Amino acid sequence: MATREAVEKCLQRCEATLLNARDQFQEASVQQHYNDTGYSNSQLEIQSALDELDRLSRSANDQQRDRLYRMGLQLRQMQNNMILLDY
Repeated sequence: MATREAVEKCLQRCEATLLNARDQFQEASVQQHYNDTGYSNSQLEIQSALDELDRLSRSANDQQRDRLYRMGLQLRQMQNNMILLDY
């Protein structure tokens, strides 16, 4: 079973990844190809966070799994937005 501490740390890392991705997305929306490396790295961080969520959810209880699932939805939405950004 996943510990509360492990779930909280994972969610904190995911939140930080999400905030960074939002910043990169906003910057790319305005400046277009200015910081492609940061944008790509942000996408890689999102995928790593999703992988971590998936691994942790396998050993989580129902309540933890729900929280991890909701964070995963936010990350996937940002990932889709970043992929579909036309700049």
